[in-house]
Amino acid sequence: MSTLLTNIAELMTQDMEHRVLKNAAVVIEGERISWIGAAAEAPAADDVVDAGGRAVLPGWVDSHTHLIFAGDRTAEFEARMAGESYSAGGIAVTTGATRNTSDYDLTRLALGRVTEAVSQGTTYLETKTGYGLDVDNEARSARIAATAVDEVTYLGAHLVPDGMDAEEYTDLVCGPMLTAVRPYVRWADVFCERGAFSEEQSRRVLKACKDAGLGLRVHGNQLGEGPGVQLAVEFGAASVDHVNYLSQADVDALAGSWSGDTGNGHRGTVATCLPACDLSTRQPLAPGRELLDAGVPIALASNCNPGTSYTSSMAYCVTTAVLQMRLSVHEAVRAASYGGALALGRESGNDVDGERAVGSIAVGHRADLHMLNAPSATHLAYRPGIPLTHAVWRAGARAK
Repeated sequence: MSTLLTNIAELMTQDMEHRVLKNAAVVIEGERISWIGAAAEAPAADDVVDAGGRAVLPGWVDSHTHLIFAGDRTAEFEARMAGESYSAGGIAVTTGATRNTSDYDLTRLALGRVTEAVSQGTTYLETKTGYGLDVDNEARSARIAATAVDEVTYLGAHLVPDGMDAEEYTDLVCGPMLTAVRPYVRWADVFCERGAFSEEQSRRVLKACKDAGLGLRVHGNQLGEGPGVQLAVEFGAASVDHVNYLSQADVDALAGSWSGDTGNGHRGTVATCLPACDLSTRQPLAPGRELLDAGVPIALASNCNPGTSYTSSMAYCVTTAVLQMRLSVHEAVRAASYGGALALGRESGNDVDGERAVGSIAVGHRADLHMLNAPSATHLAYRPGIPLTHAVWRAGARAK
């Protein structure tokens, strides 16, 4: 079956040519996009959807979430709003609730969060483990995540559990825990931050996971300047996330990773900004404008989690990036779609590990489309807080 979406007022492709087409149309065949062009030149199709002068964007690619959890941290949020500073310790509250929740309920909760995200235009999701923090519960979280989302990241190195020695726990993360989660995950991550994992412990985790064949990601530079960015570039991580506090050397290292200066053969490390988290923790917003101006590709992601960013709204992140991070609408939409795909290595080619490219609207790419109830993407920032999603197609299927 083929479907023609026509009478599109603005089609923001976010492909390599960064095209914005007016009076456009798109043809979907199965799971892929088969044609893009002027509505007046569109080929025939089995079904026709009249966009009614609405805008169409790529579906959001949310490259940083923590969806496998149970429990509530409202009290922590209230305390933070009353002036307490954020620290990594609240993760332990979620760990206890998650360990005490059945597989069925954890799966149900995760799928509900995915459904919520898709209803707002997100069509491709990553999520992490990290609320199990022992071998059995990390493996369980990875297995459940693999049934719910597109990309799974191992984050055993999220926090050292109460009562455990940090070095012994790092040994566990690099050994038996890694072996247990390996069948379910494509990525590994480490929270390289004060109160979490030191530079040397983070280095050990990254090396072990890289040796195990996993792609790498890093939580870095969230609470202050630190080694996270430099480690991410050194190990060829696909992304370093948070990046609130950056030195000029950090920015230069990220830019250099894209110019070939690192010598590790890696194409570059994306800087993933998490503005909803920054607002919730009252941290300075990540310097997205400065990173882009330095030639560093950025992604926007929700960081959906129960403690510091309990939202799956990528539109909220885009709005914040425009209004407070000084990105243009085009730059913010690109960071929330193509940028997320770049951070997950899914931005190009028609077949990567059996999946088509996502994050842009191009012939041969997966048909992930987000139709707005507005004539242009500018309305995402022009009308902040208004739910503008009109329809969503995920891998060619219209979401219910």
